[in-house]
Amino acid sequence: MADPAVVSSGFIGGRSSSSKAATSPAENYQLARRRTLQVVVSALLTECGFESAEKAAVESLTEMMQSYITEIGRCAKAYCEHTARSVPTLSDTVAALVEMGFNVHTLSVYAKRSQRMVITAPPVTNPPVTPKALVAGLKRTHPPYIPSHFPEFPDPHTYIKTPTFREPVSDYQVVREKAASQRRDVERALTRFMAKTGETQSLFKDDITAFPLIAARPTSIPYLSALLPSELELQSLEETDSSEQDDQTDSENAAGNNISDEPGADKENSMLPPTGAVPSAKASEENVIDNPYLRPVKKPKVRRKK
Repeated sequence: MADPAVVSSGFIGGRSSSSKAATSPAENYQLARRRTLQVVVSALLTECGFESAEKAAVESLTEMMQSYITEIGRCAKAYCEHTARSVPTLSDTVAALVEMGFNVHTLSVYAKRSQRMVITAPPVTNPPVTPKALVAGLKRTHPPYIPSHFPEFPDPHTYIKTPTFREPVSDYQVVREKAASQRRDVERALTRFMAKTGETQSLFKDDITAFPLIAARPTSIPYLSALLPSELELQSLEETDSSEQDDQTDSENAAGNNISDEPGADKENSMLPPTGAVPSAKASEENVIDNPYLRPVKKPKVRRKK
């Protein structure tokens, strides 16, 4: 019985078949299967009378054998699924070999050859576990009326309700802490922006970039900013002035619209023209709209120079 490491190293010059060490379980699993194929190729070359081989030649033969075995497995799986089964059997493998043009009757003669080399079994390695993308609920098993060779149910997250939103946090302490942290982050970001775009001062003379401070701009009258009103105060003053002007114009229009009921009104009626028509000035005063939003636009009077 030949040692796999000795057989493999004898044909590739004692060098390791993989120069890169595997780190993940999936890579370890693949490398173990690849080394086993290299040992088999080296044993077959020894049976054929070869004493040594280049590394590139062994790699090419290993790749060819791996492709051939992969194609046999793919065809056997296709025949298995075609007959409504999930696990391939010996008949599926035989059908796959026949389809690929291999004479199945020569297998028994080749297995009983006298000069064949027996290698030790490869180390048992567990296949890599595929991590689940989303775990939700409990996976269902087959009911008694479903055969066990049928495919399993899909993951529960594919057919159950999985809410993807979180309830808003209403705790007073948590909300205040979050607001304070956001305010602190905003202030820090603005300070860094002003320090990068404007003039800065440093606490250390040797290192100017360490602990930059926003440079203070000296003014001739330092207390002037405290005496002048801010922009918000000016805006509020403008709004109050405009509202007072609107109230004043509304009161003037309301006073002009009131019709006096004094005894002198008969005299005004007696002074009407014989046609009974009201002059245009008085008619326009009566038709003044009380609503300030529906009043017609008043054009400013332009004085013409003589």
